[in-house]
Amino acid sequence: MKSMKKFYLGLAAVVAAVVLFFAAGPFYIISEGNQAVVIRFGQIVASHTEAGLYPKIPFVDTVTFYPSLVLSLDGDNARIPTKENQFIIVDTTSRWKISDPALFYQSFKTLNAAYNKLSDIIDSSTRTIITRNRLSEIVRSSNGINERTTPADSQLAGIEGEDSAELEALVNVNSSNEIVTKGRSALCQEMANEARKMVGEYGIELIDIVPRQIKYSDELTESVYSRMIKERNQVAQAYRSLGEGKKAEWLGKLENEKRTIESEAYRKSEETKGKADAEAAAIYTAAYSRDPQFYEFWKTMESYKKTMNNFDTTYSTNMDYFKYLYASDGN
Repeated sequence: MKSMKKFYLGLAAVVAAVVLFFAAGPFYIISEGNQAVVIRFGQIVASHTEAGLYPKIPFVDTVTFYPSLVLSLDGDNARIPTKENQFIIVDTTSRWKISDPALFYQSFKTLNAAYNKLSDIIDSSTRTIITRNRLSEIVRSSNGINERTTPADSQLAGIEGEDSAELEALVNVNSSNEIVTKGRSALCQEMANEARKMVGEYGIELIDIVPRQIKYSDELTESVYSRMIKERNQVAQAYRSLGEGKKAEWLGKLENEKRTIESEAYRKSEETKGKADAEAAAIYTAAYSRDPQFYEFWKTMESYKKTMNNFDTTYSTNMDYFKYLYASDGN
């Protein structure tokens, strides 16, 4: 009886131990998209990056889980000078992942600490690359704007032929933009490469750094607006100059045409008057040739009418000129 009692007590103790062992959690599960680091007495004893069921020593081992998925980090707005010392506001976003959970744990332990450190590294690499390059390299990705921009489709839209050539002489429309040798995409790659030099020792894989937003600073914005206004005024002045030139040209043509018309009209009028005078003379000649004496009498009367009013006093009429004053037949 005593032996049976001891057996049952021993069995109960074993069952209790087993229950207590499983209740303490001798296993842990890593779900998809996660990885884990096992800590024992402050030391890393294991790390796992694959999903599954893994054993641990209850009450001794501590499991810290980290995501294995790609994470993102949005940076703060940073005011950075370019190579020309023109300040721009850059806002970046980056993608990264934990490549070595054990090394990551040794470096940061928490994600928040990693975010703070990574943000500083990305900000530093972004600032380093931007300060080495010109503004055009940062805001543009190619030289396509140089190929597309022509007088016909940009500043001088709607102007063709000789007028377009004249405007080109008045406006500096052929001033090409700066040639981009790298472009924004290449600079983003340089930023990521610069940051990778520092993040590898932390168990982090940096995938990329992309400028989410690039803005001009207030002073640069004002400068750009002033330049745009100046260029627009220059184009407007070119249009006005072309218009004034065309106006003067058309007024000159109008005046020449007016003079030509007036000259032709005067010629025709004089020609018509000459013909009329000739016809009148012919008619007078034909009429007066029928009675020469009447013709002489009529012409003398017309002469009296024109000349007598010019003299206040006549002292003698004893001359042939006044012969018709005293006799109608002139005798």
